[in-house]
Amino acid sequence: MIRKNPSGHLPVVHDTAFVDPTAILCGKVIVEENVFIGPYAVIRADEVDDNGEMEPIIIGAHSNIQDGVVIHCKAGGGVTIGRSTSIAHRSIVHGPCTVGDNVFVGFNSVLFNCIVSDGSVVRHNSVVEGCTVPPGFYIPSTANIHSDADLATIERVSPQAADFSESVAQANHELVKGYKRIRNEF
Repeated sequence: MIRKNPSGHLPVVHDTAFVDPTAILCGKVIVEENVFIGPYAVIRADEVDDNGEMEPIIIGAHSNIQDGVVIHCKAGGGVTIGRSTSIAHRSIVHGPCTVGDNVFVGFNSVLFNCIVSDGSVVRHNSVVEGCTVPPGFYIPSTANIHSDADLATIERVSPQAADFSESVAQANHELVKGYKRIRNEF
């Protein structure tokens, strides 16, 4: 469902993107080319700052937002999801937040008020809040990162983790093409 927010902003979705009919996109949302947005995802840009303004939620080209993901902005803050990035099932990305290119965010993870730089991996059930994750970092499953100091124990992304992230992105890119092909069969 594509709908306006109370400020009158309507999502802008590129023609080559696929948004599942059960997903909800509300407000100042920009979805770039070949993006896959899975079932029951909610992407909602509707809160304003003290001046009545808001930044958009931007989903970069070739990214995938999987089943049940929630992306929202607090008090007009923005969310940017980079190109070829995967946000896995039931994760929450709450703005203000920036997620770089070629990032993988695992199942049930939570990102809030943070930057996750290009090529990083945040594995399943992790929380990243109030810090900047440098490029190419690997945050293991169930980690709780709440400051830049917490990052001192984090490893670089291994080639295996990078390959996994790429395979997820490629699989979802193929889903965009497949679902677009059968769109009128729903």
